[in-house]
Formats: sequence, structure tokens, C-alpha cells
Amino acid sequence: MNVVHVNQPVAMTSTQVTVMRGNTWSSGICDCCEDCGVCCCAFWCFPCFQCQTVSEFGECLCLPLMDPSCMGYAGCSGVCPPISMAMRTGVRERYQIQGSICDDCCMLYWCYSCSWCQMAREIKKRKQPFNIVTAQTTTFQMPQQVVHQMPQPMPQPYSYGVVQQPM
Repeated sequence: MNVVHVNQPVAMTSTQVTVMRGNTWSSGICDCCEDCGVCCCAFWCFPCFQCQTVSEFGECLCLPLMDPSCMGYAGCSGVCPPISMAMRTGVRERYQIQGSICDDCCMLYWCYSCSWCQMAREIKKRKQPFNIVTAQTTTFQMPQQVVHQMPQPMPQPYSYGVVQQPM
């Protein structure tokens, strides 16, 4: 049996995907109309809203209840709540959002509930599947080895005593 190896090109496709995620907050501090559900929940039951936001972020559900402002300590009204501060800094660091601890402190001090709403919108948006901004498809040829079997020659009839001479 004769075997012949032949290389045949096969088309392969490679797709390069570039995903663009900004290094800024996806919404502003006062963009309540961007997600009214978040703001309504924060307005009607702020402690429940905080616990839900922290849980969505993957932290302990009761973590915000440890903030002094939630526990009714009057002496802590002049400082940023430490749990809220850690939460905002954690969100910013996880999603690589530009800013500083000083920025976080100022936002929480002056815009406490709006800052929590911004964190909730960011967590919600980052959990959604990402959008593909650009995609480039390239087709290239890759050799593939194919094996063909050559047909066997048919046996020639045997003739007794007659020898054929080549011409």
C-alpha cells in the first residue's frame, strides 16, 4: 500500500478583542437619575441600602452597621466613618479608579449618601458583562497534513511462455 502525505492549508480565524474600561467613576457623585432604583432604595432605607451594597461588593452584610454614625455616636459626627471610608477606597482600588484617600474622605464628609449611591452604581455597572469596543479578525492559513492512499496497481494477467519485450 502506497501512502502519500499532502499538506493542505486550513483557514483559521483569530480575533483580537480590546476592552476599554475607564479609570474614572462611571457616574458622577450627583447622577441619581442614572439609576433611580439605587437612589430610591437609599432614600427610603439607607442602612438596608448600605448593607445590600456591601454584600454586592462581596463583603460582610453587616459591615456598615459598625460605622459610628449608624450606631448613633454623636461624638463621631465630625470625622469620616471608617467603614464607609474603607468601602469607598476598596471600590476605587478594585476597579482601578483614579483618586486618593483624601478624595474619598472629602466625598464621604460632604456627600455621604450620594457617595454611597455612586459606589452602588459602580458595583452594579462593573458586574454587568463588558462591552467590546473594538474587535479585529484576522484569517491565516495553517498547513494540515492529509493522508491519501494510492490505489494498488491491478495485477496483470500472467501469460504462459510468452514474454513481452519492451519497445
